[in-house]
Amino acid sequence: MTQLSSGQIVRFRDDGYLVLRQRVSAADCAALRAVVSDDLQIAAAPVEYEADVGYAGAPATRDAPGGRTVRRLRGAWQRHPLLQQWAADPALVAMLGQLFGQPVVLNLAHHNCVMTKHPDLGTATGWHRDIRYWSFTDANLITVWLALGREDAGNGGLQVLPGSHRWQIAPDQLDALDFLRPDLARNQALMAQGVTLSLAEGDVLLFHSSLFHAAGTNRSGERKFSVAFAYRGADNLPLAGSRSAAAGEVALG
Repeated sequence: MTQLSSGQIVRFRDDGYLVLRQRVSAADCAALRAVVSDDLQIAAAPVEYEADVGYAGAPATRDAPGGRTVRRLRGAWQRHPLLQQWAADPALVAMLGQLFGQPVVLNLAHHNCVMTKHPDLGTATGWHRDIRYWSFTDANLITVWLALGREDAGNGGLQVLPGSHRWQIAPDQLDALDFLRPDLARNQALMAQGVTLSLAEGDVLLFHSSLFHAAGTNRSGERKFSVAFAYRGADNLPLAGSRSAAAGEVALG
C-alpha cells in the first residue's frame, strides 16, 4: 500500500490516529529487533533510563532499583542504516504527504528513538499530548510508531483518547508535567473514553501530536520494542532557539 484511502484520511482527521496493519514484514521487524537488542545489551548511548523520566512511580535515581533500566534508545536515525531506511520509507513518506498536504520533514529532536518497555520495570505513562514540549509554528505533527512485536494491555501497549487532538483543555486540568490530572471528575470522564490499541508485529500507528495518549506497565514477562519518529509538513517550522530546532531535520520530499 502506497496511498491512504479517502476513508483512512477521514478517520485520521476525526480520531487523531490511524493503524496500518502489517505495514512492515516479519523479516524486516526481526532485523530491526536484532539491531536494537544489540544496542540495548550494552546500553549504547544516547539512552534514557527509567530514573530520568520523573514520572509518578519511576525510580527516584539511577542507583535505585530499576533506575538504570533503559527506557529509550535515543538518536534512532543516527544508530543504524536500517532505522534510517524505515524512517525514510518512500511509501510511508507518501502517506504522510497526503495527510500534511505538502512535503514531509523528519524532525530529529523529538522521538527519533526506540522505545523499550521491560517487564515490571517500565514506568506507566499518564495521559499526555506530545505537543506539550514541542515548539513549532502550529501543532500539526505526526508520530509514526512501528510495533516490532505484539503490543496490547498486557505489555504496556498504547492507549488513546479518540478525537482528543481537537479538544480544548483548560490549564487547571493539567499537572506540572502537562498530564491530565486523574483527580478531577471532568478528567475522569474523559479518561473513561480511552481505547487500548492492539498492535501486531509490523503494524504502524500514525497519531497526531495533540492526541492524548498513555501507556501502562509491561506484565508480559518479555521486553517490548517500538520505533518512533516525528514528522512535520515543510511549512510547519520549528521555532528558532527552541529544543525543536536544536537537533537537525531531514527533508524527505
